[in-house]
Amino acid sequence: MFLLNHHPDYRSALHPDDVETLGPAGADAIEAHLAQRQNHVPTPLRSLPGLAAALGIGALFIKDEGQRLGLGSFKALGGAYAVIRLALEAASEKLGRRLGDADMNDPAVRAVAAGMTFACATDGNHGRSVAQGAQLLGAKAVIFVHGGVSDERVAAIARFGAEMVRVAGTYDDSVVEAARVATERGWTIVSDTSWEGYERIPGLVMQGYTAIAREALAQMPAQPSHVFVQAGVGGIAAALAAQMQTRFGDERPFFTVVEPSRAACIFEAARQGRPVKIAHGAPTVMAMLECYDPSPLALRVLYRAADAFLTAEDSDAVEAMNRLARPAAGDPAIVAGESGAAGLAGLLAALRNPETRAALKLDASSRVFLVNTEGATDPARYAELVGLEPAEIAA
Repeated sequence: MFLLNHHPDYRSALHPDDVETLGPAGADAIEAHLAQRQNHVPTPLRSLPGLAAALGIGALFIKDEGQRLGLGSFKALGGAYAVIRLALEAASEKLGRRLGDADMNDPAVRAVAAGMTFACATDGNHGRSVAQGAQLLGAKAVIFVHGGVSDERVAAIARFGAEMVRVAGTYDDSVVEAARVATERGWTIVSDTSWEGYERIPGLVMQGYTAIAREALAQMPAQPSHVFVQAGVGGIAAALAAQMQTRFGDERPFFTVVEPSRAACIFEAARQGRPVKIAHGAPTVMAMLECYDPSPLALRVLYRAADAFLTAEDSDAVEAMNRLARPAAGDPAIVAGESGAAGLAGLLAALRNPETRAALKLDASSRVFLVNTEGATDPARYAELVGLEPAEIAA
């Protein structure tokens, strides 16, 4: 399915709060934070001229988040950052002095953090980030996962010392349960989706993702003409759309949001012009994007700064994974998980449909930017879908 943005707010100015959080100042804040993280290095931007030629476009660039901060996913930028910011704010208030990222390892900060518990719901990657942030500060983390989260992904979170709680139902059910329990017990809920009265913390999570655009634009030889970014509840798509809007204004790249056809809550919200929760259907292979209730905060940005909304089939995602694992001559091999390859899946779906290709004005002059949002976060599932072990491809 394909839909051009027809919302009344389309191409209007971003909400002032979103400019502050997701614009240049927000990107500056996460850049300063990352400078204090011991294992931080900018993730690579991969150029794939062979695949671009095969697809009939001018250039293809993929920001590869598969090794971000040792977690294998772009979400390493969000949850941990929010946890650390919140802990520093609590310590500043208690200690009566202004604290910043350079104070993360201050014993007084760690003493305050030790009395804090951070909770969240996750499909896998966000929870790992929250757990890592809590571990870095000596805080506690309680992570809620639904029945569709694989044991491999649960184990990857638990390795950071988090308490794991299984919840019956979908991701959206786990969000509700995590918020309920956290409220009852006085924990801090670090969600990557927003709801009425709860925007600041999801905004911090999204602020972390602005680093992807900041780094990529510095690495690219020229401004992209098109951007395809995947969405679950919408956080990364909104963060990157806001960066493109505040950086380029009316000259920004054409921005397309990509979702699994089986879990297209952003698409439906764009179609109806308001946030809507869609019905739960058959699971999608793009498990990290299997969300049925969009984030209103993300929608506020996307209604203004996204140009189109597109769905991809599971078969598109598997094809994208395999194309990246077995690259065209001269291209680097990329390990992209099922959800990580969703941006390319959307591009493949768009190029196969003549009407969509024409509407997007994709041609031999197009310079397309994508994000591989995760590597093989479930190695067994990856090997099943690609027929190769991740280590074979990385080598």
